[in-house]
Amino acid sequence: MTGYSEDELIEQPAIALLGGLGWETVNAFSETFVPGGGTLGRETTEEVVLVPRLRAKLASLNSGVPEEALRLAEEELLRDRSAMTAAAANQDVYGC
Repeated sequence: MTGYSEDELIEQPAIALLGGLGWETVNAFSETFVPGGGTLGRETTEEVVLVPRLRAKLASLNSGVPEEALRLAEEELLRDRSAMTAAAANQDVYGC
């Protein structure tokens, strides 16, 4: 008989779905956090965006774009919208 844990019912199916879509998944249970970036490049658990990966992907998707434009894009993507409602934050990001 299978269990009814969050891991079995939610986490593992989500990992399988994302993996099937080509996403890289990792088990970060033992992630380390150090100044300058730990295992996944984060200094603390409060960092939800893997900034080194974001920077690399912005650069690869926008080759030939000036560094200043990439910096501004990163800044906009990382802007704190936590005080906004979910709908307002979505409208702010997507303009709809």
